[in-house]
Amino acid sequence: MDELRGLILSGGKGTRLRPITHTSAKQLVPVANKPVLFYGIEAMAAAGITDVGIVIAPETGDEVREEAGDGARFGVSLTYIVQDEPLGLAHAVLTAQPFLGDAPFVMYLGDNLLQGGIADLVAAFRASAPDALILLTPVPDPEQYGVAELAEGQVVRLAEKPAEPRTNLALVGVYMFTPAVHDAVRAISPSGRGELEITDAIQHLVDAGMRVEPHIVEGWWKDTGRLEDMLEANRLVLDTIEPRVDGELVDSQAEGRVIIEAGARLERATVRGPAIVGAGARLTDAYIGPYTAIGEGCVIENSEVEHSILLAGSSVRGLAGRMESSLLGRNVAVSRDDRQPRAYRFLVGDNSEIAIL
Repeated sequence: MDELRGLILSGGKGTRLRPITHTSAKQLVPVANKPVLFYGIEAMAAAGITDVGIVIAPETGDEVREEAGDGARFGVSLTYIVQDEPLGLAHAVLTAQPFLGDAPFVMYLGDNLLQGGIADLVAAFRASAPDALILLTPVPDPEQYGVAELAEGQVVRLAEKPAEPRTNLALVGVYMFTPAVHDAVRAISPSGRGELEITDAIQHLVDAGMRVEPHIVEGWWKDTGRLEDMLEANRLVLDTIEPRVDGELVDSQAEGRVIIEAGARLERATVRGPAIVGAGARLTDAYIGPYTAIGEGCVIENSEVEHSILLAGSSVRGLAGRMESSLLGRNVAVSRDDRQPRAYRFLVGDNSEIAIL
């Protein structure tokens, strides 16, 4: 098989994560203090794929370019491909065809996380050389996904978000294709929601007698499109970290799997892992509970935070109760005065300010 290229999709509007995505690309929201997009780029590099295209939207593309750069720090070369409108995954392939040329390629949805990466899957694709290889996983709500039916180890039918799914096997956001897919995406028509569906393109390959192989994912996979999914992905990644304390602890404790980045300072604070505290953060008279990611330059004073993600520059001051299961955007300020309530749950966009009364 010829040298593989990579294609990472980092466009779309991210409506399910608003208001965070009013001001930032959903693929740049961090999990364990690293943008979700970077996990996909690193997975490509670990699989030996060094020529990677990133599909971006006009609204958020500049931010993606600035964050990911030319790819040198990941060991890859990044090419940016503008998709003017989010008209479906197959449309993204169509848009990227000049970059992909006649090379086989791996397509990775930039807001997805896959345990263990894709190196073994790429090796299987190279070895068996099917026309396409798709990843599947059993889910409790298949009507929310593309769904595949199998027969004798081959894919025989696919449907996009069917009202009555025939199986519980959902398509995971990683696909591997030969150049045959380009004819398929040109042959299909937009679906009822006005998009060129990748499921229709794969079905076209199946109907043409081409070999589409499935691979059932055994580890975890997360689509980070919603708050609950972001928090769950954060939990799963934090469960894998190795403890490291490079910051300054003054009358403070870091218990369990905790990362304290260089430049962070804790005074009379307790961090109970798994958790990560970013560079330059300041924690004073604070408690940070498990499954929390505190971004760079955050300030936590006289407060408790647990099972939450705080983006860079946010602050939480003087909460009488514990903030939990929350996602704060960049430079968000949360504080309170002397009255109730006693419990808080937030999804807050960038540059916001909240005063708890």
